[in-house]
Amino acid sequence: MLQRVNPGNKALADYRSIVRRELYEEIQELRLRLEGRRVLHINATSFGGGVAEILYTLVPLTRDAGLEVEWGVMFGAEPFFNVTKGFHNALQGADYELSVEDRAIYEEYNRQSARALVEAGEEWDIIFVHDPQPLLIRHFSQGLSERTRWIWRCHIDSSTPNRAVLDYLSPYIKDYDAQVYTMRDYTPPDLELPNLAIVPPAIDPLSPKNMALSADDASYIVSQFGVDAERPFLLQVSRFDPWKDPLGVIDVYRLVKEEIPEIQLVLVGSMAHDDPEGWEYWYKTTSYAAGDEDIFLFSNLTNVGAIEVNAFQSLADVVIQKSIREGFGLVVTEALWKGRPVVASRVGGIPMQLEGGGGILIDTVPEAAAACVKLLRDPEFAYTMGRRGKEHVRANFLIPRLLRDDLRLFAKLLGV
Repeated sequence: MLQRVNPGNKALADYRSIVRRELYEEIQELRLRLEGRRVLHINATSFGGGVAEILYTLVPLTRDAGLEVEWGVMFGAEPFFNVTKGFHNALQGADYELSVEDRAIYEEYNRQSARALVEAGEEWDIIFVHDPQPLLIRHFSQGLSERTRWIWRCHIDSSTPNRAVLDYLSPYIKDYDAQVYTMRDYTPPDLELPNLAIVPPAIDPLSPKNMALSADDASYIVSQFGVDAERPFLLQVSRFDPWKDPLGVIDVYRLVKEEIPEIQLVLVGSMAHDDPEGWEYWYKTTSYAAGDEDIFLFSNLTNVGAIEVNAFQSLADVVIQKSIREGFGLVVTEALWKGRPVVASRVGGIPMQLEGGGGILIDTVPEAAAACVKLLRDPEFAYTMGRRGKEHVRANFLIPRLLRDDLRLFAKLLGV
C-alpha cells in the first residue's frame, strides 16, 4: 500500500463568504453528479513544496464536496529524488544527460509504487498523478480496473524541455486519459495531448499560512527571528534553488541598500524531502550573503512554519519573486492575498497573477531594484497596488476555484 496522508478536515461552507456565489453554486451542482465517486491523488512527498501544500486543502475539500478521496505518496529514496530533480530541471530546459542507470532507478521506484497500488486491491474512479516523479505508475499498474480514469498534472513549465528527457517521458504522458497544465504555453512542443485541461493552481485563504494576522502579531513573530520590524524589509519566499535565483535577490537588495541604507532582506525557503539540491544551494546563498547582518536566511528546518511565513509576508514592505523559470509561483498569490506589493520576474505564471495591478514585472536586477525603491518611497502607491492584487486573487486564485475546475474534469472523464 502507498503511504497514505491524513490531511484533516475542511468545510466548503467556510469559504462561502469569501468566493463568488456563482462559483459556490456550481460546486454544489457538480457534487450531485459526482457524489460517492472515488479519487486517489498520488505525488512524491507530503512534506514541502507547492503540490503537497495544495493537496492538504484540496483533498479534504473534495471530500466535503461528496467524493471519497485519498492521498497516497509513492516510494522514493535519495537516488530516486536525485534523478527526478534532474528530470524536473530538464523539463524546464536545463542540460541533462539521461543515462541507462537513471532510467533504471526511476522505473524501479515507479514499478514498486504501482505494485503496492495494485496489491491494495482498491477500486478508483479517478487516479490523479502529480508531476514527473510518479508518472510511470500508470504504465506499471496493470491489474487495476479498466474503468479507472487517469489524470497527469504537470505543475512545471515544460515548454522548452530537454529533448532527450521529453522523448523518454512522452509515451508515458500519452498513456493518460487527461493531462493538466497551469497554462497552455507550458505544454511540451510537438506532443499530442488528448483531453488537455488548463487549470492554474490556487491558495487556501483560511490556512494558517494565509489567514488574517494582526499587525501586532505579525510584528511580534518577525521580531522573534531577529528581524527589526520597525525597519523596512524585502522578502522572497521560495525553495533554495537556482531557478528561484536567491543570489540575484541579494544583488537586488544590495542595489536598494545604496538608496535606502536601513533596508533588510529576508529569504525564506522550504527544504523539501524530494529536493536534494536544496541544501547545496542553501550553503551557496549563505556564502554569497557574506556575513551581512541585514540579510536573514530561514527555512522550515529553522522553525519557520506556516504562521511564520504568513507573518513575514504580511509585514514585508516589498515581496520579491526573482525566478528564472517558474511553474506558477503560488508565493506571489500568497503575498497578493495579504495586500503586499510584489516585484517579480516576467516568467511563467507570474504575469497572469499580476494582471490585476498588484505588482511590477521586471527582467533584470537593476529593474527590480528600481521597482523596490519606488514602492518603498511611495507608500500610497504601494498600498493601492496591494489592494488591487488582493481582489485579483479573490476572483481567480482561491482554492474553491481549483476544486471546481477539478470536479469539471472528473465529470467530463466519467461522463456524468
